[in-house]
Amino acid sequence: MKWQTAITDYKHFLKIERGLAQNSIDNYIRDVEKLTTYLDDNDIKLTPITITKDSIQAFIYEASKAINARSQSRLISGLRSFFSYLVFEDYRTTNPLDHIESPKIGRKLPDTLSIQDIDQLIAAIDLTKSYNNIYIGERNRAILETLYSCGLRVSELVNLKLSDLFFDEGFIKVTGKGNKQRFVPIGPNTLKYINIWKTERAKIDVKQEFKDTLFLNHRGSKLTRAMIFTIIKNLAKQIHLNKVISPHTFRHSFATHLLENGADLRSIQLMLGHESITTTEIYMHVDRSHLKEVLMQHHPRQ
Repeated sequence: MKWQTAITDYKHFLKIERGLAQNSIDNYIRDVEKLTTYLDDNDIKLTPITITKDSIQAFIYEASKAINARSQSRLISGLRSFFSYLVFEDYRTTNPLDHIESPKIGRKLPDTLSIQDIDQLIAAIDLTKSYNNIYIGERNRAILETLYSCGLRVSELVNLKLSDLFFDEGFIKVTGKGNKQRFVPIGPNTLKYINIWKTERAKIDVKQEFKDTLFLNHRGSKLTRAMIFTIIKNLAKQIHLNKVISPHTFRHSFATHLLENGADLRSIQLMLGHESITTTEIYMHVDRSHLKEVLMQHHPRQ
């Protein structure tokens, strides 16, 4: 079995059987391609069936010289998944990653913004600047409000459709990882700013394939993930924010602020679209003072 055949089959498995999003699939495939590049560069003639634990360990050792422990752990996890697939399909009898340990890494706590930080970022948006009489600042304000108020991933935001907005019911429909859909409540302020953007959006000559896409550039195309990063990075620079932030920072802030104000973990899990509540539990570590408040307020002996 050739590497390219195995990778193509694996890609189909990730998409069809596991229903992963394209970004996740690309990350898994990239891990395997790093291994094949190493084999080619070192003229090692091994196939997905014949490669051994020793060869993979040599590759990981070489890769570890250029990447940190977290990236190394991610690489090992990706390769383990690939070879598990080969075992599942009876191409191999064992997984050569079974006895290769990932490096010990601390649990990374998410960065968050204060409410004041968010207010300053939104206040820094220039609402007077226009392209072809389209006030793009209104779009940017609606984007930040939606990221923070609904806790969306950046991929969920750029793919949000007009037909996903159920404003009369107070919800938006979000398509998350693995094309799983969930309904997230939307507050009146965010609803107001999206409606203002929709008025500006109506002035755009929208390309046919993006007629139902909510957030567009002034040329009528869907915004890229990179563009959302750029908008946020530029605003942070404007207000001299001494934090490295991204669209995901708004999602972390959404969950943290809900928890700090008394929301239960299960509700936060549902709104974030986490498969397991274990993923959501990381927010319990962000502000331990919240745990003390819960104890003092609810324990009968306090």
